[in-house]
Amino acid sequence: QVQLVESGGGLVQAGGSLRLSCAASGRTFSSRAMGWFRQAPGKEREFVAAIGRLSLSSLYADSVKGRFAISRDNVRLTASLQMNSLTPEDTAVYYCAVGSVGSIRTSQDDYDYWGQGTQVTVSS
Repeated sequence: QVQLVESGGGLVQAGGSLRLSCAASGRTFSSRAMGWFRQAPGKEREFVAAIGRLSLSSLYADSVKGRFAISRDNVRLTASLQMNSLTPEDTAVYYCAVGSVGSIRTSQDDYDYWGQGTQVTVSS
């Protein structure tokens, strides 16, 4: 079992930055891919970014490419999402998730464990 706790969300003005963190319990974390997803009001949850178990590869949604950066620390069992140049369209609840395998996946169906989510609100 893996438990995930996100933190770092909040209110920020457009153009600002936030860094989300995800703390995991359980050694399964280090052998699986990690992902970040988000759900905006009235919309379905969508893929944001993912990183492989050894941090050798990462993948981003087109909407965040060049602005967001995902990272992980398998010793500390943490993952982070650095978000820069935020826009109101980035407003959502952000979730971290642990994948079912070590390689990157973009589908929610390929993630076994989820955090409770952290709210990010970007004002214009």
